[in-house]
Amino acid sequence: MKNFKLMLVAASVAAVLAGPAQAQTLRWAAQNDILTLDPHSQNHATTNAILMHAYEGLTRYNDKYQVEPALATKWTYISPTQVRFELRKGVKFHDGTPFTADDVVFSFGRIRQPQGTMGIYVTGINEIKKIDDHTVDFIMAAPNPLLLRNIIDFRIMSKSWAEKNKTTNTQDYKAKEENFASRTVMGTGAYKITGWTPEQRITMTQNADWWDKHTGNVKEVIYTPIKSDPTRVAALLSGDVDMLTDLPTQDIARLRQDSKLKVVDGPEVRTIYLAPDMGSPELKHSNIKGKNPFADKRVRQALSMAIDREAIKRNIMRGLSIPAGLMVAPGVNGHSPELDTPIKTDVEGAKKLLADAGYPNGLEVRLNCPNNRYVNDEEICQAVVAMWARVGVKATLAAENMATFIQKVQNFDSSIYLLGWGVATYDAQYSLQSLIRTRTTGADGNFNFSKISDATVDRLVDAMKTETDTAKRNGMIREALVRTKEEVLTIPLHHQMRPWAMKAGVTTLHRSDDRPEARFTSIR
Repeated sequence: MKNFKLMLVAASVAAVLAGPAQAQTLRWAAQNDILTLDPHSQNHATTNAILMHAYEGLTRYNDKYQVEPALATKWTYISPTQVRFELRKGVKFHDGTPFTADDVVFSFGRIRQPQGTMGIYVTGINEIKKIDDHTVDFIMAAPNPLLLRNIIDFRIMSKSWAEKNKTTNTQDYKAKEENFASRTVMGTGAYKITGWTPEQRITMTQNADWWDKHTGNVKEVIYTPIKSDPTRVAALLSGDVDMLTDLPTQDIARLRQDSKLKVVDGPEVRTIYLAPDMGSPELKHSNIKGKNPFADKRVRQALSMAIDREAIKRNIMRGLSIPAGLMVAPGVNGHSPELDTPIKTDVEGAKKLLADAGYPNGLEVRLNCPNNRYVNDEEICQAVVAMWARVGVKATLAAENMATFIQKVQNFDSSIYLLGWGVATYDAQYSLQSLIRTRTTGADGNFNFSKISDATVDRLVDAMKTETDTAKRNGMIREALVRTKEEVLTIPLHHQMRPWAMKAGVTTLHRSDDRPEARFTSIR
């Protein structure tokens, strides 16, 4: 019966994938769906990976992660706080309307709206001024050493299209709101997104009028989220998909042995971590009333000390993880191998810390976890629950789809949660500013949903944002990462490795930001 059910699921997936392969059609599958098509709403890696095909920034990464021109052709520093961007002429949105400075100014106002979580990418920019139709000046509060990397994910939307369709406001995802832009796309990018059926498929077609040249030959893309590990692998083995970017760790060795496939390996600049609510007077989902045990550093240390990261690497990740002591992965500016050493597992030591903090009998709490976003996310959470039980912490696991999980997190409806954080800018400031700095109404702390507030980290983050001396700035980053580690402001688990599997005839660039790009992909 179990095999029969699996056959039925595989058959339904095959139907969604639209039958036999068409020439130059890339059928790409992973476990996670996007959250929205609104490019200014959700700073979510899968959403960004899909939308970057249709929406572009003024800058972008080349195949070596170097910044290069995109919708801007040139930038000139008028002063340390004023940068002039010359916009690319002749660029058209997918509906044929011309791209101009008005679209940049409009998109800046839109991405900064507080209901979205993408404001980190325009951090430090006070104003964007239109000089003429193809020139804008960025006016900054202070010098900004990461400006050109940050604005890669500042996606430009058509002003006239947004006004026509009453979608000038960014979608408020946590309020379960939808708008025209959350279901429809109007960008300038290499591909047009032609449809999205949630949890089923996303379709794209090559933009024949794109301003740049495609280095690959992919004319169409069909992206299919397939939550089930066996079904996802079966779809690749049967030929129903061409590429998988979420590989079950237990199947990788088998896939490597298949002559019809190839596995492309590489690390990912993503850290999987736990975020305990440190700032609430009382935990929302706990048996401890009238106080917050996670406000006590000793309790946070005990939670971290109880976790056997090597066992998770060995038994759950099949060796495809790097046990973490820091909140940034190798490949990110600020990472340091000697600092990235996790706390030693010590069950008795964790029990003593809990007792010293006033919890000799442990405590009860709810752990929120996605079950379709990161490699073995639910299994990791199950292991953590078992490890915590050994020290008297009874955690109830609430594992669910990423779409509903992240709404709870963003509404502060969690006592402790598991999240993964990839570093789009390849610089530690991005993580420290988003996750650790005290939350404000702006970009600072925009993904700090565990109410961390540490004056030392705040001071260092604010200083590094404007420090142009590389050595001084890297010293600030190191100090902030050490402070985060020593105070256990978060509980890092591991950095992900990220193998992709594909048919032997598929050629693509492996990206450590886990963003496959169809423009770099060919099929033969």
